[in-house]
Amino acid sequence: MNTRLGTRLVVLILGDVLIVLGGFLLAMFIRLGVDGGIDQILTNYGLPKIIFATAICLTTLYLYDLYVFTVINSRKELVLRIMQALGITWVLLAMLFYFFPALLVGRGIAAYSVVIILSFLLSFRIGIHYILGHPDIGEKILIVGDGSVVEDTTHAVSIRRDAGHRIVGFVANADLATNGHNGNGNGNGDGIRRFGTVDELEAIVDGEGIDRIVIGTRERRGAFPAEALLRLRLAGVVNIEESTSFFERVTGRVHLDNLLPSWLIFSIRPRDTRLRTVFREALHRGLATLGLIITFPFALITALIIKLESRGPVFYRQERVGRNGKIFKVIKFRSMRVNSEPDGKPVWAAKDDDRVTLFGRFTRKTRIDEIPQFWNIIRGEMSFVGPRPERPYFVEKLSEDIPYYQYRHLVAPGLTGWAQVKYPYGSSVEDARQKLQYDLYYIKNQTLTLDLIIIFETVKTVLFGRGGQ
Repeated sequence: MNTRLGTRLVVLILGDVLIVLGGFLLAMFIRLGVDGGIDQILTNYGLPKIIFATAICLTTLYLYDLYVFTVINSRKELVLRIMQALGITWVLLAMLFYFFPALLVGRGIAAYSVVIILSFLLSFRIGIHYILGHPDIGEKILIVGDGSVVEDTTHAVSIRRDAGHRIVGFVANADLATNGHNGNGNGNGDGIRRFGTVDELEAIVDGEGIDRIVIGTRERRGAFPAEALLRLRLAGVVNIEESTSFFERVTGRVHLDNLLPSWLIFSIRPRDTRLRTVFREALHRGLATLGLIITFPFALITALIIKLESRGPVFYRQERVGRNGKIFKVIKFRSMRVNSEPDGKPVWAAKDDDRVTLFGRFTRKTRIDEIPQFWNIIRGEMSFVGPRPERPYFVEKLSEDIPYYQYRHLVAPGLTGWAQVKYPYGSSVEDARQKLQYDLYYIKNQTLTLDLIIIFETVKTVLFGRGGQ
């Protein structure tokens, strides 16, 4: 998921708004006639009611991941998700109309609108799905490089079908092209065509109608086609982008294997001014205070069940590493048995950990066990959004095994984070490495907009029971 509202996502949202809003209006005119429909709009708050119902519908579409193409594997799944989302929407609207009759747009109008909106929404979404998945439609990409660069770029494109990218092929250095690199000299073993050498770059761009060049060449001396790229760029013929930046933009994570310190140093993240920092901390602490108030009844019930289920304290305090390496104690509802680490040596928490109590599995799944961390946020030890805090023992180990790991502590840890909404439950060094790629992306691109996206995605995760680490 790209964190920016790209053209395709804007078109998708606007299309849905027009279809849902138009569907209600059309249903109103069919049911009441043109004069009756206009009268309903002018005298009975018809338009505000329809706008409210449209907002409910779009929220449900969002919760069903219908604005994230990477989770849609087939048209059958697309149709099923749309039907489920609209079904839930009308159940919610029926409940709201029952308890708040003033919001009612009319039973007949609601019945007509179901058929109209479902028909048009399915047609629109299937059409978009077909267009974005068509091999002859989209931005044509040529890769300058070979080996892992081609593989990584191809993989990035394959998991972002909604991005509209099409890899045409790649060009390699002259010495690789002449020595029979990768077998037959026509591909890289994954069906990606090799056109020739970097010396032929301009002719290939012109002949194949290339829209974007992704640069992955590591050997800059004598192998980097600087003059050709400069002519193409200044002529406005193609877009040119480094493979590291392309990978980050498409996947929402940085690539540790190709990461250079200079790339991070010259990133465009704005400086954290004092005003910006104060505003962000006030917002996060305000959200945490609101969270404590809203979840207080659930916290009381949780505390009671924990006491009844197993012996031991209700709360669990554990040392974690915070901003700039400062140690603090995170507070959670206890979800494990007492003395779950009898020898005192830290153990990775696993997805199906046998140390977890029966009720603890539920609190972990729903993230109820993390409610007390609102207090950590209010105290200034954590933020609402940021890399999840890790235990000192694991931080020391992971810092030795994973490059750049210590940089995740340059920002305050969070109750939730980009890695938590993008990567499943992790319980190994490799999982930590994968999550670090998302954490570094967050640190590099940290904005209020990204924070809000993560909060919304976390709410969706909790509602659908996909809680992770």
